Amino acid sequence: MLNIQNYGSSSEDDDDNDSDATKVQSNESLLTHLKPVDPSSSIAKSMQICAAPVVMPTNSDDTRVLIPTNAELMHNPKYEELFAPTYGPENPFQTQQMKANRNVLAGFVEKAHISDFQFENQRRTFTSYGYAMDPSTDGDAETANSLVLSAMVAPPVEAEGKTVFETIKKRPLDKKKRNKNDNPEDITGFLGPWGGFVGEQRVMKPEGEEAKELEEILAKRQKRGKVDDDKPLEEKTVFHIDKATDYQGRSWLAAPRAETQLRSAAPPDKCFLPKAHIHTWKGHTKGVAAVRWFPGTAHLMLSAGMDCRVKIWEVYGARRCVRTYFGHRQAVRDVNFNNSGEQFLSAAYDRYIKLWDTETGACAGRFTSRKVPYCAKFHPDEDKQHLFVAGTSDKKIICWDTRTGEVAQEYDRHLGAVNTVTFVDDNRRFVTTSDDKSLRVWEWDIPVDMKYIADPSMHSLPAVTRAPNGKWLACQSMDNKVIVFSALNRFKMNRKKTFTGHMVAGYACSVDFSPDMSKYGGTGV
Repeated sequence: MLNIQNYGSSSEDDDDNDSDATKVQSNESLLTHLKPVDPSSSIAKSMQICAAPVVMPTNSDDTRVLIPTNAELMHNPKYEELFAPTYGPENPFQTQQMKANRNVLAGFVEKAHISDFQFENQRRTFTSYGYAMDPSTDGDAETANSLVLSAMVAPPVEAEGKTVFETIKKRPLDKKKRNKNDNPEDITGFLGPWGGFVGEQRVMKPEGEEAKELEEILAKRQKRGKVDDDKPLEEKTVFHIDKATDYQGRSWLAAPRAETQLRSAAPPDKCFLPKAHIHTWKGHTKGVAAVRWFPGTAHLMLSAGMDCRVKIWEVYGARRCVRTYFGHRQAVRDVNFNNSGEQFLSAAYDRYIKLWDTETGACAGRFTSRKVPYCAKFHPDEDKQHLFVAGTSDKKIICWDTRTGEVAQEYDRHLGAVNTVTFVDDNRRFVTTSDDKSLRVWEWDIPVDMKYIADPSMHSLPAVTRAPNGKWLACQSMDNKVIVFSALNRFKMNRKKTFTGHMVAGYACSVDFSPDMSKYGGTGV
């Protein structure tokens, strides 16, 4: 109140120079009402000011509540607080294991300090003897409660609870005497640490009845697993359409007369990429390893299946399966027509190459070298249609004569299985590729390669196709590339013509050109 009084007096002194009569009168009236109050009166006691009033918290959070997941305590709790039960609703979906107190995902782990030597000591003891000291107990090793036993290894009696670094009683194997000869001068009889025990048999063979039983078991297994591959499978064929000839007596091999574009041998002026899916031929129960067009007209399509069958299909009209050829025990790897299309070759994993009559389905010949043929192809010249070459799994290219059934020539220079055979340079030469990641050029009927192409960056080339003009070879490389070689004279790789962007895998990867030489592509996955 004195401060208020002083405030009034100070304001009165400041306004002495003020000439306004109304302000002076108002100050005088204010001073008459503000009079000093007696400190001992009840009014003064009731007018005391509290600078720090009691403020109630706005929320019900208690910072002193103990939370089990907290790793740090900010106050000194009482015993009742530490062991008080956890309040709150219980999760009905928690299992008994989830309700247990745990500090890791699998459970509760207590830290135990152990030296590196003791840890390694107990680990070796557990591996050798089948027991180890329990680190959570301080008991003696002689007591069973302080040991951890292995369910796989029974603890030996000689160990007596000792570790591997402590001496134990000698076991029966330790009492055996060894053959010793540590003299380095004895070159032939020096044994060193490799000397065996006295009387030890390093090679033990069954004798008596045990040997007879084992021989009988082996004989049964060999007889059960043996397949008579020496004898070729009997060939047969199934004709799927009603008539083999039309109303004028033309064979089903003849090109359909309605397709006028098949009469011209010249390629089209411009080729375009297909824009729509036209048809799907279904009939094989497993994958298709190779597909070949009928030579000249391409009105029929020959397919080699991994289901041991060869099928020929119509490309125009009803697009039916015309004939199925049965004659292989295992999957068919490759098929190829001759120049007229009247015959074709089929090479399969049963190690046989068979010559078929396309129209009748009769097998005209069987050829085998006791190795798996990976490819088979007729010689393109008209005067050499009785000869065909095959690349086999024993690194050879073998030429057979279909008239005699004998081998006419062998080309043996590759270091791996031969995958492809491609004729170039007016059929005077042919190019072969192999699993040895090389490309070799051969003169016809000369069993020595005239050109060998191999590079550290090259991969295996499982598919090779000659361009329609005969100047280029497009090769499908197993490093997901299509590479191009010159097919004339130098046979050099054109590094500017390397195409990437597709994935290659499986047995059916191939590459081909369009007839007008504007496009070519490969198949993969």
